[in-house]
Amino acid sequence: MRSASTVLLLLLIAAAAPGWRLRQDAPAAAPVPDRPVPDRKERLLRDFAAKLARSNAPFFGEATLQKCAKEIAGFRAKEDPRLELPVRQHYAELLMQFGRYDEAIEQLDRATALCNASNGAKIDRRSAQAVAKLFGLAWLRVGERANCVALHGPDSCLFPLKDGAIHVDQAGSEKAIVCFQRALELDPNDAAAAWLLNIAVMTLGRHPEGIPEASQLLTAALQSEQALPRHPDIAGALGLQGPNQAGGSILDDFDGDGRLDVAISSMAPLAPLKLFLQRRAGEFEEVSAALGLAGQLGGLQLFHFDADNDGRLDLLVQRGGWMGGWGELPNSLLMQQQDGTFLDRTLEAGIEISAPSQAAAMADVDLDGDLDLFLGYEGAGERYPSLLFLNRGDGTFEDGSRKWGLHGCGFVKGCAFGDYDRDGWPDLSVSTMNGPNHLYRNQGGKQFVDVARALKVDQPVDSFSSFFFDIDNDGWLDLYATAYPECDRTAAVGAWFVQGARRCETNRLYRNDGKGGFVDVTEQVGLDRVAFPMGSNFGDIDGDGFPDLYLSTGSPEYSALFPNVLYRNDGGKRFLDVSATTGTGHLQKGHGVSFGDLDGDGDQELFAQLGGALPDDAFRNACFDNPGYGHRWLTVRLVGVKSNRFGLGTRVRVRIAEPGGERDVYADGGGNSSFGGNSLQLELGLGAATRIVELEVRWPASRTTQQFRDVPLDAVIRVTEGAAAIER
Repeated sequence: MRSASTVLLLLLIAAAAPGWRLRQDAPAAAPVPDRPVPDRKERLLRDFAAKLARSNAPFFGEATLQKCAKEIAGFRAKEDPRLELPVRQHYAELLMQFGRYDEAIEQLDRATALCNASNGAKIDRRSAQAVAKLFGLAWLRVGERANCVALHGPDSCLFPLKDGAIHVDQAGSEKAIVCFQRALELDPNDAAAAWLLNIAVMTLGRHPEGIPEASQLLTAALQSEQALPRHPDIAGALGLQGPNQAGGSILDDFDGDGRLDVAISSMAPLAPLKLFLQRRAGEFEEVSAALGLAGQLGGLQLFHFDADNDGRLDLLVQRGGWMGGWGELPNSLLMQQQDGTFLDRTLEAGIEISAPSQAAAMADVDLDGDLDLFLGYEGAGERYPSLLFLNRGDGTFEDGSRKWGLHGCGFVKGCAFGDYDRDGWPDLSVSTMNGPNHLYRNQGGKQFVDVARALKVDQPVDSFSSFFFDIDNDGWLDLYATAYPECDRTAAVGAWFVQGARRCETNRLYRNDGKGGFVDVTEQVGLDRVAFPMGSNFGDIDGDGFPDLYLSTGSPEYSALFPNVLYRNDGGKRFLDVSATTGTGHLQKGHGVSFGDLDGDGDQELFAQLGGALPDDAFRNACFDNPGYGHRWLTVRLVGVKSNRFGLGTRVRVRIAEPGGERDVYADGGGNSSFGGNSLQLELGLGAATRIVELEVRWPASRTTQQFRDVPLDAVIRVTEGAAAIER
């Protein structure tokens, strides 16, 4: 099976779709009409969806499936099995992609017969082993559909599998086990087959029965490095499950009632954007159609920010990621109106672009008080360049890419702003595939200069999500970049869990040295494990004031059943894998990750948007409820006046007194991963604080600092730029 990256490269070379374009059929500063042309974007997106279905596009095109069917129909009775086998195998994969498992199993039965026939000597051992493994995947997926999907419960697919994760209908896994055992007989060193056999046996509740000793999971792989209470999945109880394919998620207060709401996207071409408003504690209502979002179809990632600085959150949807020339889908800037509805203003804003993307980041790069926009595209040469748009102050934008030195940037998969050198100007991290990463230093609001190579933060070469965060509360932003290398990812995960071996590049954590540079501390802090995150983000699950990490893992192919990883930050010194005991190690494909205090009790819930790229790999989302750790807390809602309204780029320091002395807890407004959507209110865990000594807020545009004393613990407060006192 070709890896996703290999398929993507071939698509980029052979893409037949028209070239990318920045829409210029309306001037960027044109007056905004009361209403856009009715359903213009929806009609456009539906047309694209229909074209994709008829094409040979990755994930959604059915033309290749039809071509394979015709080729197989033309086989003669005594066809050379070496020619017939790969076609049947590929056809079975495509049938599985579209959920046609009865037909896929029929093809794999025929492929197995070819391997076992008297003339099977012509078929090499490696090909026969690949058929056995694919057959196992088909049956494993049948078992998933009959159990994890049809009989879904709060324990479904949580690794290590036990209790409610054990399959009731065991037929699929029983047959999968036989296939994976056969695959291991043909190649005892196949780490992917070993991993999948462990999973299949685990679904039946009898692990490690029937698994060769050399292929069994390490005991340590099934345990947490620290015992923490379970975080139960309550997505079903809240009505937030889905299902959906790969996409993004946001937790924030869209209607201004003080409660966090949930927004979700899915890359499926006809899947509408979904917005759930929290009406009362724990009660959510989907309002997508009522608020004008039902026609916003597809979207691998979505973002929230205030584009026109009116105090209402707007949405940006990026589309077409991973699809090469077939991903030339227009993005959407959805502006929230006074009545809470959303209107598509992408064209009027001057940023409607039809090019493959899942990346964007927002910051006030020139400190004029409004948010500018970096759009990262999956470019090769001059095709699909990434662009920087400067906000005119009214929600329309002008292209400042070349002037600022940000035209191009490569095949961008992630981006995030943060002031790593504390000079007051937001800098930009950009992670890419097939090339080095970038760290663009903001030169006084006039230009960006790439310093990644000079500061030795340009690795990994194949990256995905990235972000800035302060792991040790020293006031200096550190940099995290996830690795997504070209390799057999399932085999690499298997080698990690079975042998403790690292067969490929790992994620990187660069600690800020406070002198304008960074030090690679990945191994030192325990983050040098194989994981393959697609989505990731940071939050404070235990309320101790040190940011924790959640990695949402996977790869497009069905074999990519990797557990997500929750890392607890141990006082800024190391990260401990606590996935097993917290019940957060979900096996399904993970994308958008969001932290936020959904129930308003001072601790953060963890929302994971789950589902794969393939049509039949859709899945339900997870929302892990925080059981509470007894720590103190403070939630700060920022209101910019000269600075942007939601305080992106604002630096907050809380000095607390604890029984052991005083310490500082830091937070930066707008801190987020490139594939996650945390609440923009600052939710600070304050550990064992007995009182807040001082709250300090540094605003970006005005460059002013406010200091407050007598700030209450365990409270939600509002800080307005320039105000003499806080509000509650």
